[in-house]
Amino acid sequence: MDFLGPTSHSFMSQRLRLHYVDWGNPEAPPLILQHGGRDHCRSWDWVAEQLRHDWHVIAPDLRGHGDSAWSPDGDYSTMALVYDFAQLVHTLGFEQVAIVGHSLGGNVATRFAGLYPDKVGKFVNIEGLGFTPSVIVEDEARGYAVRVRDWIEKRRKASGRLPRRYPTIETAYARMKEENSYLSDEQARHLTIHGTSRNEDGTWSWKFDNYLNVWNPIDVPAQEIYKVWSAITCPVLLLWGKNSWFSSPGEDGRLDYLQKPELHVYEDAGHWLHHDQFDRFMRDVTRFLNDHA
Repeated sequence: MDFLGPTSHSFMSQRLRLHYVDWGNPEAPPLILQHGGRDHCRSWDWVAEQLRHDWHVIAPDLRGHGDSAWSPDGDYSTMALVYDFAQLVHTLGFEQVAIVGHSLGGNVATRFAGLYPDKVGKFVNIEGLGFTPSVIVEDEARGYAVRVRDWIEKRRKASGRLPRRYPTIETAYARMKEENSYLSDEQARHLTIHGTSRNEDGTWSWKFDNYLNVWNPIDVPAQEIYKVWSAITCPVLLLWGKNSWFSSPGEDGRLDYLQKPELHVYEDAGHWLHHDQFDRFMRDVTRFLNDHA
């Protein structure tokens, strides 16, 4: 890549030291790029490099991801993540921000945008509305006790699970390519380099916390979440991959809860469509951000 890259910074949230990168241009309007689960802030580098000339780009690492601290009690609930996001905006003193959020990061940003509609001027959501309505209904049908017992068991298993160790960074890179076959070699190498750390014995492990894989069994009721979504006043661009495992909000009814939605479905793309179809993604995002400037 032919640019120097961003500078690293940190902020405090609930006693955790969380990390973010700043791409400069502080006189420009702020744009927050929020990554998804088991990802990291440097996954946005290609996007940030193109947008940094017109925007003050900030890309944070969620707690337990990238170079942010791991939660001592393994709390990665959506509530905790929304607080962290709100704390970032508060700490940096932004009156209003634009947001691009992917997956888990998009889910967090959607709730923030509904809780603080005056704080968000534009919002690009990449497959970030959380679990689909059918999954929520199925989960609720299991009952409170069953869900909590299952959560306790999974948490116990997570407490004894050691981070996977790869003998070389090349083997970690191969795993990255296996996870998303759409990635180019350059993309996979970059994501692996910034997504792993070297252990004392010379092996490599992913930076994210194992507890991330155990989701909180209790969340806000779906109807309350939809009320928060309906409070979003800014334009929202939703981008979905046709070959993703998440159903499109245009098909499952969730689009109806947003005031100003614009939905695009990418035919030849999966869950990480900002990597899978980068050129089209940048055209859509740049047009959207400029149209609603």
